[in-house]
Amino acid sequence: MSTLPPSAAEDAASAPIPPVAGDQNSDKLDPTVLKIAGVVVLGAIMSILDMTVVSVAIPTFQTEFDVTYAIAAWSMTAYTLALATVIPLTGWAANRFGTKRLYLVAMALFVAGSVLCSFAWDAPSLIIFRVLQGLGGGMLMPLGMTIMTHAAGPQRIGRVMAVLGIPMLLGPICGPILGGWLIEAASWHWIFLINLPIGIVALIAAYIVLPKDEGTTKERFDFLGMLLLSPGLAAFLFGVSSIPEMGTMASARVLIPMIAGLVLIVVFVPHALRTDHPLIDLHLFRNRNLSVAVITQTMFAIAFFGAGLLFPSYFLQVRGESTLAAGLLLAPQGFGAMLSMPIAGRLVDKLGPGKIVLTGISTISVSMAVFTQVGADTPYPILLGALFVMGMGMGCTMMPIMTAALGTLTHAEVARGSTLMNIVNQAAGSIGTATISVVLTNLLLNQELAGPAIAAQTNPAMADSLTPSEMETGLAQAADAFGHSFIVATVLIVLTLIPAALLPRKPATALAVESAEEAAVPAGLMH
Repeated sequence: MSTLPPSAAEDAASAPIPPVAGDQNSDKLDPTVLKIAGVVVLGAIMSILDMTVVSVAIPTFQTEFDVTYAIAAWSMTAYTLALATVIPLTGWAANRFGTKRLYLVAMALFVAGSVLCSFAWDAPSLIIFRVLQGLGGGMLMPLGMTIMTHAAGPQRIGRVMAVLGIPMLLGPICGPILGGWLIEAASWHWIFLINLPIGIVALIAAYIVLPKDEGTTKERFDFLGMLLLSPGLAAFLFGVSSIPEMGTMASARVLIPMIAGLVLIVVFVPHALRTDHPLIDLHLFRNRNLSVAVITQTMFAIAFFGAGLLFPSYFLQVRGESTLAAGLLLAPQGFGAMLSMPIAGRLVDKLGPGKIVLTGISTISVSMAVFTQVGADTPYPILLGALFVMGMGMGCTMMPIMTAALGTLTHAEVARGSTLMNIVNQAAGSIGTATISVVLTNLLLNQELAGPAIAAQTNPAMADSLTPSEMETGLAQAADAFGHSFIVATVLIVLTLIPAALLPRKPATALAVESAEEAAVPAGLMH
């Protein structure tokens, strides 16, 4: 069977020739592609950092605006939900208006939202401005992936995806460090104002560097699909993200939005299959490589983002480190990823993503197993060494999976494919964070002294609430809870090896030729 929709050959033939960035026949990243990569990475860093940099400012918002922690936390939730709402629209808008024009609009919207956030006078105004910021930020990542894929061509997609993967891995590490430093050195306003000068530079660079392109289609907008998928995705993610706060799924605040969101998403599926130009083209799943990559990415994101919650929490709650110190202790993970990611990108272009991803996931599994044995006084060299090795594995995993998904899509399909992969990342990441958070919370509750010991460790005012012996026992119990939570995360990572084994083991160029040949064969001759 063909791996492409019946109309794929017609779509590919009728699509305008994409703007060529440098020599696409060369397997090297020429200066033109590198300039485009620099612009895209700058936008991606801004968008991803703003998902994490605000996390350390929530207590400050709580004090500044005299609200509860739950209300202050909406400054993060609102941004995430805005991202989830706008991502499905990005594929259609990119094909309709062109990627460069839409990228400039998204960047301007993000910068404007950032400036308004810095002038927020109360919690509701901050939340509203964060929504505006998220609407712009949500388009930057899928647009960046589309621009990079078009610029590099299939033979270099692994390397450009490796470049784009750097902010995705470093964002969760650098965000808390940057946020904590800005709040201590200046004020909370600067976690938003810092985006103004960077955003202006990014806008000018994007206008000059990004190749001009026009919309490749005049298809009508799928309004019904938008009314189903965007609020459905936002409602589902809101329910999932409420699980850690509520401590259980059996809560109306969790179940009602989750069920409502799932109903809207399920109703969207038959609508999308019947519609000529749906908001998300589910016919893309006829491409076997994309389908396997989506399954692999879903399982990996659940495990990766879930485990990502445990590392800083362990350093903060069990080891008593400051936010800044905890962020710095996670730096080896980023260094490992930065070291392996360019090498993995080059190997993916030559060998295909299958073997590279299997190697990466195996490496992550072994290094994460170290944390299943973590104690209250495990030597830091062991932990930091495991984090470095884990980072090397991550550099061989996330973006090669993206390469497997997008490498065989036609020019007209890339925008929809990158949008789909970003939706998968957003949803799976929320599920992973909520799952591991509930596991850890329940394990801590089952230990009598773990909770009081963590409270005494993180709050100096409670330091004398436990005797030294009780404190030692409580921290040991807390470390055990983290160790068992890491077991769950490790099992999830190991299970990801199953779909990863089905990823293609040929370069994207060879796969693209095979797909094009299949699409060119008349339907009556297909077997």
